[in-house]
Amino acid sequence: METTSRVGAQAPAAEGGQQLPSARRTVDGYLLAPFPWYGLDEAFTGPRWLMQVGAAADGAIEHGSVGHGDEPSVRSESTEDKERFAVVVTVAANPVRRSADGTGLMEATSVSSAAWLAGVGLLSFTWPGQMDHTLRDDWLDQQTETAWVLADDLAGSDWSTLSLPVDGVPTPFHYRESEFGWVLAGSTQEGVHVGAYGRGMSAYGLGFAMIKDIATYA
Repeated sequence: METTSRVGAQAPAAEGGQQLPSARRTVDGYLLAPFPWYGLDEAFTGPRWLMQVGAAADGAIEHGSVGHGDEPSVRSESTEDKERFAVVVTVAANPVRRSADGTGLMEATSVSSAAWLAGVGLLSFTWPGQMDHTLRDDWLDQQTETAWVLADDLAGSDWSTLSLPVDGVPTPFHYRESEFGWVLAGSTQEGVHVGAYGRGMSAYGLGFAMIKDIATYA
């Protein structure tokens, strides 16, 4: 899926173009979304925080992320065993549709879209040990392509099935682990796809729920 801008929850760019999670964010972009946002359910009692939203060329909000637990920094040898976080990605379920200017078609979104966004999200906070700064961009490009290939083959052997509650209803998710953390993706009964990624928190005990008031994350 193609996202051309981030709205409302922009944070200053860190090295490599990533967003610094510690920067102050606003809820404005989230409020523009015509779909419900999802986060961890009430069983999670730790900190909650906004990340960013993604918009199409016409300004329509297509997806966004919210975080839970420790706000992650780019992984390093000093932080990789200490941070405990889970990020939930909500993706609007859109069919193939014509772009706002009528010149082309917008790609449909699917569970694979959520899986790819979650996979790339995890990579954005990952820095393999012993890697030179100048090599990270090449590594990130390679791993991003791998995340896309994996997301496009959810029936493949790299994924297993995990049942987790969504609004109290057991829901199947595609799940995979790597040395960098875990990624999962599924769909809800409310017309959105949900992806998630994390490190230091087990995915097996998580539950998801529609966020009643996104301002509580601000």
